[in-house]
Amino acid sequence: MMDGDEHPHGEAKKRRRPTPQELAEGLVTLLDVEEIDVDLYRGPRNPGGRGRVFGGQVIAQALMSAVGSVEPERVVHSLHAYFMRPGDEDFPIIYRVERDYDGGSFSNRRVIAMQRGKPILNMTASFQRKEKGLEHQAEMPDVPAPDDLPSEAEIFQRYKDEIPEPLYKFLTRSRPIEIRPVEIWNPVNPDKRAPVRNLWIRASGSIGENQLMHRAVLAFASDMGLLSTCMQPHGVSWMTRKMQSASLDHALWFHDDVRMDDWLLYATDAPWSGGARGFNRGQIFTRDGKLVASAAQEGLIRVRD
Repeated sequence: MMDGDEHPHGEAKKRRRPTPQELAEGLVTLLDVEEIDVDLYRGPRNPGGRGRVFGGQVIAQALMSAVGSVEPERVVHSLHAYFMRPGDEDFPIIYRVERDYDGGSFSNRRVIAMQRGKPILNMTASFQRKEKGLEHQAEMPDVPAPDDLPSEAEIFQRYKDEIPEPLYKFLTRSRPIEIRPVEIWNPVNPDKRAPVRNLWIRASGSIGENQLMHRAVLAFASDMGLLSTCMQPHGVSWMTRKMQSASLDHALWFHDDVRMDDWLLYATDAPWSGGARGFNRGQIFTRDGKLVASAAQEGLIRVRD
C-alpha cells in the first residue's frame, strides 16, 4: 500500500473540481460498506481509482464491516491490521467478519479482506462498553496552529518545476482529507532530518454525527504520511528513484471520541529502521491538546539495485 496517499485517479476529460463538502460526502460513501450476507460485506470502489488501493481505505472499510456485528453501545478502541497483497482498484473488495469473542465488557472481531479469492488484509478489532477509569496523557507538541500553515498542495506548488507533470497533478488534486504539514520538506529532493514529523489533518467537510464514521475516517487518514517519518534520516521519500515503500502492518488505538471535521495534530516519530523496514509511531491530538488516538506502523523501505 502506498504511503501518504491514495493512488492517482484517471479522468478522460477535464471537469470541475468537487467542493470540499462533496469530497467529504464522497469519502463517507466510500467507507459505507454494503452488507451482502450475514457477516459478509462489499466495499465500494473508489470512483475513477486506478492501480493499487490505498491502504487506509481497506482498513477503514474493514472496520465498518466489523461494526455491524457488535452491540451499538460497544465502541472500537483498537485495531491491528496486516497487509498481505496490494489491493487492485479494478475489483471489488469483500470483507468477511469472524465473531471471535463477546465478553461482559469487550468484543473482538476478525476481518479478512478478499479480492478474487485471495486475502489482501487481515485485521482484528476490539470493542469496549464505555466506562470510567484512571486518566493521564502525553503533552501535545508546541507547534504552529493549522491556520498559520500552507496546505500540502501549496507546498507541492513550490516545487512544481522539479515534479513530473502527471505526478504534480496527482499530488495537487482535490482530496477528502486536508493536510497541513508543520515542517516544510521537498518530496523530490528531501534533505536529511530527524525522524520527527507533525501534520494537521481533517476531513474537507462535515461528515455528520456518527462517531463510528468519524473513527473510520481517522483510520483512513492515519495511513497518510506515517511511513515517511522513518525515511527522513536517510534523505529519501516514496518519490525517490529506486525506492520501494509500502505499509506492512498498521495499528490504531482510539482513546476517546474524535471529530474528523475539525483539525487534529498527527505527531509522528520513528525510533528505528533496518532490514529494509522502518518503524513509525503517531499520536493524534485535538486542537486544545487532548490525546484522542495513537498509531503505529512498520513499513517496507527498500532501496532497489
